Amino acid sequence: MKTMTCKQLGGACELAFHASNFDEIAAQSKQHGMEMFNRGDQPHLEAMTAMKKMMQSPADMQAWLEAKRKEFEALPEDQ
Repeated sequence: MKTMTCKQLGGACELAFHASNFDEIAAQSKQHGMEMFNRGDQPHLEAMTAMKKMMQSPADMQAWLEAKRKEFEALPEDQ
């Protein structure tokens, strides 16, 4: 099990997500993002706007995802 925060995954807060692989942690982050969107949380909405801009370039988005996947894989296992 490894831990990454919302902020480490492009979000706006320090909420910690715990997962055994990157796909699981990405799904948790996405769910959290949807909750924050539904609440109208301004810092998260701003982070989402930045992500939307990056998503306009598939190459940039793929590079970002790969960098986050490598960051996750390099993390130590939780104690």
